[in-house]
Amino acid sequence: MRRRSLLLAVPAGLLTLAGCGDDKADKAKSKPSDSPANSPSAAPTAKIVAGPLPEITKGDKFGQKPTVAKGPGKASSDLAVKTLIEGKGKEVVKGDYLQADYLGQIWATAKVFDNSYDRGNPTVFPIGVGRVIPGWDQALVGKKLGSRVELAIPPKMGYGEEGNKQAGIKGSDTLVFVVDLVDTFNGKSSSKGKEIAQSNKDLPKVGTNTDGKAPSVDIPKTDAPDKLVSSYILEGDGDVIKETDSILCQYKGVQWADGKEFDSSYKGGQPAQFQLAQVVKGWAQGLTGKKVGSRVLVVIPPKLGYGDQPPQGSSIKKGATLVFSVDILAKG
Repeated sequence: MRRRSLLLAVPAGLLTLAGCGDDKADKAKSKPSDSPANSPSAAPTAKIVAGPLPEITKGDKFGQKPTVAKGPGKASSDLAVKTLIEGKGKEVVKGDYLQADYLGQIWATAKVFDNSYDRGNPTVFPIGVGRVIPGWDQALVGKKLGSRVELAIPPKMGYGEEGNKQAGIKGSDTLVFVVDLVDTFNGKSSSKGKEIAQSNKDLPKVGTNTDGKAPSVDIPKTDAPDKLVSSYILEGDGDVIKETDSILCQYKGVQWADGKEFDSSYKGGQPAQFQLAQVVKGWAQGLTGKKVGSRVLVVIPPKLGYGDQPPQGSSIKKGATLVFSVDILAKG
């Protein structure tokens, strides 16, 4: 069961991102451009073979958008996998959040149905746990970061007999992907940005550890500010977050009044993935404009948090000012 988050603007709802949420919600909301694929409920396995695979005719370097030829003849009924570029990074582990660029097309026609390169940002998704199509789960776990991998995925390891009408994929289509493995994140991930002096004694002091453990959040013995506060604790050098982005993060939330923790991604042992449009206003406003790789202190006044309607069953009190430490691991 997926853990519920208190950050959502609708407290009782589960967070849903394409390929990463509960199955019914994903099927209703997802688009081909949001992620490599939605996972069918079953997760079959297949024999892995070396080919045949289409030729890359242009853009053959890691990080470059590739141009891929049509499939050579009849596609294999097995899962075909070839490492085109062998990376030197750490291995992708089952349960990691994988950050990857990719292009996907149909074997028989070479019609591209999705790619992340044109969006200018790699996609982030859990790997090996049934949140993407089985061919991805089976082929990419164990590969090294910095690798470029080409896949030919038969229908049973892709979208199955139903295909994906929205993407123009038929139930009989073999899919071809070129995937660049950029990075991975897990429950031990932390931001690694430059430490910024915390000189304002009227604001909470946040720990600067980068060992994957939850940082300390010490509340001062002063009145809570009545306006939103958003400041760097560790400043990263990644992309600037936009209000329309989704982010992968580690976070810890406490109440100003008593300093007690009410929510944390660290306790669940996994980072959390949110669309900023779905979370409470203070979070969305406080993180917009900040850089990936940063740890950010966000102090949210009641009017930008839950006001007099805290989530049912939570320890958050009416009119509470909320304090968060947020590590922005990635966007996408």
